[in-house]
Amino acid sequence: MAVVGKVLAPALLGAVALTLAALPAQAQVKIAYIDPLSGAMAPIGEGGVKHFNFMIDRINAKGGVNGQKLELVTYDNKLSPQESIVAAQKAIDAGIRIITQGNGSGVAAALIDFVNKHNERNPGKEVVYLNYAAVDPAFTNDKCSYWHFRWDAHADVKMAALTSYMKDNQKIKKVYLINQDYSFGQAVRKSATDMLKVKRPDVQIVGDELHPLAKVTDFSPYVAKIKASGADSVITGNWGSDIALLLKAAADAGLQVDWYTYYAGGAGGPTAIKQTGLKDRVYAIVEGGPNHMEGGNQAFEEEFRKKANMGVWYPRVRNQMEMLARAMNEAKSNDPKVFAEKLRGMKYTNIYGSATYMRAEDHQFFQDMFIEVFTPVAEAKLKYDEEGTGWGWKTAATVKMADTDVPTTCKMAKPS
Repeated sequence: MAVVGKVLAPALLGAVALTLAALPAQAQVKIAYIDPLSGAMAPIGEGGVKHFNFMIDRINAKGGVNGQKLELVTYDNKLSPQESIVAAQKAIDAGIRIITQGNGSGVAAALIDFVNKHNERNPGKEVVYLNYAAVDPAFTNDKCSYWHFRWDAHADVKMAALTSYMKDNQKIKKVYLINQDYSFGQAVRKSATDMLKVKRPDVQIVGDELHPLAKVTDFSPYVAKIKASGADSVITGNWGSDIALLLKAAADAGLQVDWYTYYAGGAGGPTAIKQTGLKDRVYAIVEGGPNHMEGGNQAFEEEFRKKANMGVWYPRVRNQMEMLARAMNEAKSNDPKVFAEKLRGMKYTNIYGSATYMRAEDHQFFQDMFIEVFTPVAEAKLKYDEEGTGWGWKTAATVKMADTDVPTTCKMAKPS
């Protein structure tokens, strides 16, 4: 038996190797997630990872895409455009052809340019960039790209909704603008100034402040200026630590104003709002909220909270990932050049049971938007609070998709 074993073992091993080689490949479809995972904005990036992994698990449980599983590969860009380009190249070198990013329009601009150049130089190995949160309007206007798709409403759309809500509030007389000093913050200040001038020409802008992105640790000097200006309302596009620390400084100073924000619901924001004590005075423009009862939102919210230990910040990640999976399966291909055509113009019913679509002309996603206000859950009879504060988001107004469907200047060049 010993002699026979010595003779057959190599043959058996060879047969096993040939059998394994003949099996269909089980390679996973990898998605490069490029966002801050260290520094002041790390909580925002980490929250994004939880959203994407949650959706990937759901998609994989249903069979993945074209028989392959999805996998998220994370890259810490430290909120730097340069680090983001390095990360994107590393991802491509590892065979990844789908990139997603959202935090920082400066990063997004660099990635759009990088992906365009890479695809021009590497036909047959194209990469697609899926943008879930960078909202500089230029990305779906003069800087639009065939290889870029955006699932968040851009800054002008959000400001149009906020100012339309503000225009009927006659208590608003003096507004202070404070924003981060880069392309997105500059877009917010411009659209706020322009739209208020049209909708409420009687309103006085008593301050217009830009500050460094993710560099300010103490906003008390800025809050002192707001207080001295006599403003009754503040408009800000600040996100991440910049909105949380700004609101914290406002609480410490006892600043009594209304806040009209883009991202007060991010990490640390709800806690800071509660500290201000400003019940029903902090607003955010969002694409949905945890306390909406429409569609399958409540079950999804419950499942996510149990798994991630946080509320759903990004309903748009669900939109993005489900549409991506559908596009790949309908195209019967995981090749970006093939499935991108399926994303263009795709209609989709979101978590709230509402119609949405990806506009083919500029790859901008459109949906209903909501203005929400932060309030005690017990008083408003809400189901979910945020960050253990006992306060949660209540819908104050709905902006229908038709009223967000702004025109585009995009002249998109489609690849041959």
